Amino acid sequence: MKIKKLTKEQIIIAVDRLTRFKDPETKYLRVFKDIILSNLIEPKYKKADLDKMEYSALRDLAVDIINSSLNLDLTDLDINERLFKYENSVFNISDSANVLLKNSINYRAIIPLLPKVKPLNLEFLASLLNDDYLSERKRKSFCFPVEKLILCEGITEEILLPEFAKICGYDFGKLGIYVLSAGGKNQVVKYFYNFAKFLKIPIFVLLDSDAADNLKEIQPKLRNQDKIHLLKAGEFEDLLPDKLIIKALNDATENISVAPVEDLCKYDSKVEFLEEFFKHRGLHEFKKAEFANIVKNNLSGVSDVSDEIKEIFQELIAK
Repeated sequence: MKIKKLTKEQIIIAVDRLTRFKDPETKYLRVFKDIILSNLIEPKYKKADLDKMEYSALRDLAVDIINSSLNLDLTDLDINERLFKYENSVFNISDSANVLLKNSINYRAIIPLLPKVKPLNLEFLASLLNDDYLSERKRKSFCFPVEKLILCEGITEEILLPEFAKICGYDFGKLGIYVLSAGGKNQVVKYFYNFAKFLKIPIFVLLDSDAADNLKEIQPKLRNQDKIHLLKAGEFEDLLPDKLIIKALNDATENISVAPVEDLCKYDSKVEFLEEFFKHRGLHEFKKAEFANIVKNNLSGVSDVSDEIKEIFQELIAK
């Protein structure tokens, strides 16, 4: 076998993709095939060849390329076994897919290559050097191993829910609670249907008030450990206290003009108000993610957390 060695950057990208919160079979197949196609010189395979290849042969080829690119010989498989155990505690994995996970990637040689500042999943990978990696999660708050999924509609919830939770005494990173925005109520249904099939961990679904029909689509698929919360009114931005929105807007406009409290009260939808505010103040287009980060930077205490957000956390944490 003749290979082109993986660069340090390629190795980091590969293990980053292998340890993300995604269906193991899908991510392992993609990473292993990409490595073979880009770094195996002889024998040469086409994608169609790899699609027909036995999982064990595919695994061995990719792992040989990875390990041949490293300068340290394989010492043990402790980390591999911990990863295997973790993935199988979170996902329903077929016997054939588990063949991909039962590999001898030399993680002990890879971990020292990881950057000092790294994504949460790579923090988790580094923690697997330690037998008690759960203690590492509690100490460093990096979310993995994941124990519960919050599935929501938009980026505002994904950014702000963990921050509001911290104010209320719940650190999602320490508790292993992973927040994922689907990008709309219809997408939430699609995501839930998929997750309910291959996830073992509980799913908490958060929907805007206009998603009653989507709730009905989800309810028949809810498992005993799953929960669903339909907002009482509007969307997640409508749960933000007026004072918090005003504080964030004053920060966004650098106090050039004080945000009009009376105008906010005139709107049924806070998103509608924010869109108008940004438009008429000569600012750029209102963007939810950007505004959510401004709100995040202006959180100061429990008074910034509305009653319904507190209610959501009580439902989420309840056994």
